[in-house]
Amino acid sequence: MSELQSQQTFGPRVLEVPEGDNRERLVCPECGYIRYDNPKIVAGAVVLWQGRYLLCRRAINPRKGYWTIPAGYMELNETALDGAKREVLEEAEAEIIVDGLLAIYNIPRISQVQLIYRAQLVEGKHGPGVESLETALFEWEDIPWDELAFPSVTWALNHHREVSGKVIFQPRTNPEGDRGDY
Repeated sequence: MSELQSQQTFGPRVLEVPEGDNRERLVCPECGYIRYDNPKIVAGAVVLWQGRYLLCRRAINPRKGYWTIPAGYMELNETALDGAKREVLEEAEAEIIVDGLLAIYNIPRISQVQLIYRAQLVEGKHGPGVESLETALFEWEDIPWDELAFPSVTWALNHHREVSGKVIFQPRTNPEGDRGDY
């Protein structure tokens, strides 16, 4: 039986530590299939056009109506970079040129890892995709800080500003002691 077939017909589930493992997993006692629940990976970008930041107002939950950078879950068989470009296109109808990995954030409460890139808009064109109510370009001082959807959006914008103008920079991680809870 293939792994996919086993997943689709997953019978009785028992929570146990499989042989050779050190964590409890859901196991099918009939076929021996072990279900590994792993973190979800988000890919996105802090996108600039002529010094202004591209933000999207979310049209979906969680945090519907709040502003975010274009980002979302990676799809199977795509690279993180391709995922970031796809998310920008889907959420902001924009094409980007990526110039580096800006940050790797860990949000353990929701088992999420975020890979955020630094990018420039191509030709300044953008608009709301199906997951966005609207898109806008903001000067730094006009960013709606109190209306940002998630702590990691604030982190990414601040990290971007810190490395602005640098050709070589080290990707950042969560601010010290911050686990991304909101």
